Amino acid sequence: METQFPEVPLLRIFSFLDVYSLLQVSQVNRYWNEIAQTDSLWRNLCLRKWRFCDFSDQCLGTKTWKQFFFSQTKQERRMALAQPEDFNYKEVTANLGLLGTMAYLSGSGHTMTGQEKSIICIVSSKRVLSTWDVQKGIMIWSSPVQDESIMNLTTLPQLYLAFTIDFGGIIKVWNCQDRDALATFAIPKANFSLEPCLTKYGAFLMVGNSEGDIYTLTVPELRSVSTVNAFTYSIDFLHASPDRNWLFACGTYQHILPRVFFTKSLLRPLEDKAPLSLSLPLSSCYKACWAPRRPDRLILMFRRDSSKKTGFTTFDLTAVKNGDRIVIQANQIASFMLPAHMENPIWMGVSDGNMIAFDSGPYLFVFTINGLLLQRFQSHRKNIDNLWADPVHILTTSTDDSLHLYMWEEEGRYPYLRSCCHLVQMASDMTPSCYVSKSICDNMSIVCVVSKLRGSSN
Repeated sequence: METQFPEVPLLRIFSFLDVYSLLQVSQVNRYWNEIAQTDSLWRNLCLRKWRFCDFSDQCLGTKTWKQFFFSQTKQERRMALAQPEDFNYKEVTANLGLLGTMAYLSGSGHTMTGQEKSIICIVSSKRVLSTWDVQKGIMIWSSPVQDESIMNLTTLPQLYLAFTIDFGGIIKVWNCQDRDALATFAIPKANFSLEPCLTKYGAFLMVGNSEGDIYTLTVPELRSVSTVNAFTYSIDFLHASPDRNWLFACGTYQHILPRVFFTKSLLRPLEDKAPLSLSLPLSSCYKACWAPRRPDRLILMFRRDSSKKTGFTTFDLTAVKNGDRIVIQANQIASFMLPAHMENPIWMGVSDGNMIAFDSGPYLFVFTINGLLLQRFQSHRKNIDNLWADPVHILTTSTDDSLHLYMWEEEGRYPYLRSCCHLVQMASDMTPSCYVSKSICDNMSIVCVVSKLRGSSN
């Protein structure tokens, strides 16, 4: 240890360490401690664990990346140990109409100033986009009533932007502070999928429509960068990989093979050259998830026509440079079918790329990508009707008006799912016509949409 390695190779070696190992090497001597404090090391650790940090320093506020890492970890631990009585219950009873989609705007409990606050965006049947302070339970801002019903919503928390698309094919970008949209863009035919991407080339929005076209637009200007026809049918799913190198596109038609695009070729198209893409040899795709910590790994859930049973297939993607061109390859590394006695799942979530969590009736199962059953939970009396997942949390809701929170733990050979807390609807006016239709969470808050026969609250 008396030999002093040059800073650059030592920094490179440290970049392969996990948090525990990095903290250990920081205690060797003063020189190693200085290297171990390097912001880029802790930024990379944050990127591995939390996708919302992608290419953005704005979520830090006044913190360093190391401080940010431990602040987030502390919040996660508090959430994992929370009991029902620890939550401050708030109900919004405003006449919002039927709530459609909601998404976090401030990103895992942190605003752009670094303050710990949860802000969500909501669209409703009143044709209005609004933002809400979850902790205070109050509306912050509301858009004017739109000409057409809003059919989809997504957000880019790093830039504090929201994107909507209505039934007329009008895309709008909002900074959620001004009543007027920052920009609009009209595309033909109905639209089903929106996917924002924050990359080293800038911010972009990908849009899929019913004609099978993928539009790539700049953000916030919504200027057209490229248009490519992926299918002859609608694009129902667009999912970018955590590192934004890949874009998964798929329709729900049985005979369509999903495709993966090399994102750079959509963002920086070359004249007279089609974007780089590859069709995956798997039809009847029903759901898809990228592994948050293995960004080149894609896990697909599919249904077989003959047996109507569900299976899962895992692909690892690579982009190999061959002379002057790049060749995309998809290596199928695992696949399995669920046992015949299991009910077909509707929802799924993934952890490190080796684990899959999914619902089946009232149960939540955790399997390895090779089909090994690791865990089974029965936290609900009735069937699970909704599952929401991010790299850290899984929320399940049931027709028994209850919600259950799980969190991924990383001790031992495999990550495992930890059952945290069970929440039951507390509203005094709950009737049989009410049900929890949607739920999302961050490290501070859980937000539920309780749909009613007339109106809704959350």
